[in-house]
Amino acid sequence: MPPHVAAPALSPPLATGRVWVAFSGGLDSTVLLHRLAHDPVVRHHGLQAIHVHHGLHADADAWAEHCDALCATLGVPLQVKRVHVDTTRGEGVEAAARRARYAAFSEVMQAGDILALAHHRDDQAETFLLRALRASGPDGLAAMRPWRAFGAGWLWRPLLELPRAALEAYARAASLSWIEDPGNASTAFDRNFLRHQVLPLLRQRWPHADAALARSAALCADASELLDAQDRALLARAATADPAALHVAPLREACAASRARALRCWIERLGLPPLPAEGVARIDEDLLDARADAQAGFAWRGAVVRRWRGLLHAERLRPALPDGWHAVWDGNAPFRLPDGGVLALEAGGPFDTPVRLTDRRGGERIALPGRAHRHALKDVLQSLGVPPWERRQLPLLWRDDALWAAGDLVLSADCDAWLRARGAGLRWCRG
Repeated sequence: MPPHVAAPALSPPLATGRVWVAFSGGLDSTVLLHRLAHDPVVRHHGLQAIHVHHGLHADADAWAEHCDALCATLGVPLQVKRVHVDTTRGEGVEAAARRARYAAFSEVMQAGDILALAHHRDDQAETFLLRALRASGPDGLAAMRPWRAFGAGWLWRPLLELPRAALEAYARAASLSWIEDPGNASTAFDRNFLRHQVLPLLRQRWPHADAALARSAALCADASELLDAQDRALLARAATADPAALHVAPLREACAASRARALRCWIERLGLPPLPAEGVARIDEDLLDARADAQAGFAWRGAVVRRWRGLLHAERLRPALPDGWHAVWDGNAPFRLPDGGVLALEAGGPFDTPVRLTDRRGGERIALPGRAHRHALKDVLQSLGVPPWERRQLPLLWRDDALWAAGDLVLSADCDAWLRARGAGLRWCRG
């Protein structure tokens, strides 16, 4: 680094993996790349840059060429990733481009890698205001964190405590050149409106507005961490051996606010769509106080929470097998079921005689291992605690007109003996 250029301070690193700089070519990421390129510790662990080509602007190719030239000057390897921005989801071009960009970042990262982003204090103030205007709680108002898990590694924002003015001063002192995206001047976007219209007005009255808003975000982050610990404690009390099931009693004992946070946290852990406010209210009103034998539920965006036998169960909505469905399976290859599930014979196959597959139609009986007589399948499933909705998805396997197995949940004596003799296993994976 030229001796006359003061290096902007970086937030302390919490990880020591290879660093990827998200390099757009703009002022902020140019300063970040230049600063990290002159950091011997970062260089030792490995430094690379990634530029995402969205294909949304006529100068996108020229921007990629500019980034490539600067990386070559700094001796930093660059990957240019071309992405398709899907604007069919109704989320707007800005959000769609962000989703495509972060997907590209995640693709290049290996275990322990670090993605460095050039967000600064002014960005943090804007994010805080945007979240406040969307009526966010402490989690949202915490805005951007210096570090968080991302993809196979970490996301790092080393410039988050610095104002943009400090970055611009550094860039000019180091004679850096950068791209000016004309889209950043358009106040049609909410963030740009805050940046160009609202925050300058706030600074006229409160010169330290950016610092104050960023500090409020940090305080909200502290509060969010305390609440997260409370969420984890409540979920631990309600936990079962199945991550997708919670005991109702501990949830009922908690206050409504704690319960709402814990439920949202649980749904997020399961990778299901975010639970809406209506869902929290419905769970409180319809599920937590439902009768022990009830099958109450709330469905949203392809997911569902159900109450059964003192437990809440959450999963993606899956259809029952079609009425009257049947097929033949020889066991040579996994069999894909109509509802998206799969039956597989692990080792020992194929079957010496193909099996028939059907849906449940009622009245089935099965001869269990070690039992002298057959049992009603309904009673066996109830004794195993198989929820009613799962029973409707259960594929039945038949041989010689006798029920051979119900998925992999119930095996007949003949099926159990056949599998054991061959060291085989039967697996049913739900869709």
